[in-house]
Amino acid sequence: MLTIAQITDLHIATAAPRLGNAERLRTVLAAIAALRPRPAAIFASGDLTETGTPEEYAALRDILKGAPSPVYVGMGNHDLRAPLLAAFPAPLTGVDDHGFVQYAVDVGDLRVVMCDTVEEGRAEGAFCEARAEWLARTLDAAPRRPTVVIVHHPPIPCGIQWMDPTFEAAGAGRLAVALRGRTHVVGVLSGHVHRAFHGPFAGHTVTVSAASALQLTLDLTPIDRRVPDGREILRGEPPGFALLAWDGGRLTTHHCVAGTFPNPVTYDTPFEAVRRT
Repeated sequence: MLTIAQITDLHIATAAPRLGNAERLRTVLAAIAALRPRPAAIFASGDLTETGTPEEYAALRDILKGAPSPVYVGMGNHDLRAPLLAAFPAPLTGVDDHGFVQYAVDVGDLRVVMCDTVEEGRAEGAFCEARAEWLARTLDAAPRRPTVVIVHHPPIPCGIQWMDPTFEAAGAGRLAVALRGRTHVVGVLSGHVHRAFHGPFAGHTVTVSAASALQLTLDLTPIDRRVPDGREILRGEPPGFALLAWDGGRLTTHHCVAGTFPNPVTYDTPFEAVRRT
């Protein structure tokens, strides 16, 4: 069984340590280290920092020194390409011919393709023609290799109305064209929303991971973005991550909660004996 971990929305902020994001990330990395089997790689799908400063990337790099597996990184809307690439050079990241943070890496018999859905200075996701063409070419270069595609912004709505839409319509359409009909794509992963959910898109299932940082409050009621109404929008639920399990023919995604919890039941009796009684 090949396993790969996805972490997302780390939001390491040197100017706002009160949020506890650094400690929450350490908790996630400890949970990943305790997994059996240990994941072959970890993919960080964007919003690595809060403001994209070199100091924040340096702080993140120091934390990731304790990671139990190689960590590959991608862009989120809180990131900036130049300092990200300076802090995490190849092979832990990469760029396409247009300077977007897009690359492919093989992990066992899986291929993982990291995409760049960021327009710097804008929260909403985008995917221009150049990026879409790169993705289509990259997928077609290995049509028989099972492939996982990672985008920071989910191309599907989550229902938390102040967060939707997460992807501008034209960009989501280009992403759909690049994915549709390519059956060797066995999974599409995303982040950005700070809450786990999934839904169909272009013939595939998009799986969105919970955040390492604070989680979004699950409130699906209408909202007027122009009128603050005092509602809770973030809460201190435990940090989360996703674990991909590949058995050679099927990809399963587990949504995981990191932390220290009671262990009330252990494997002390053979399962066959339990079923007979």
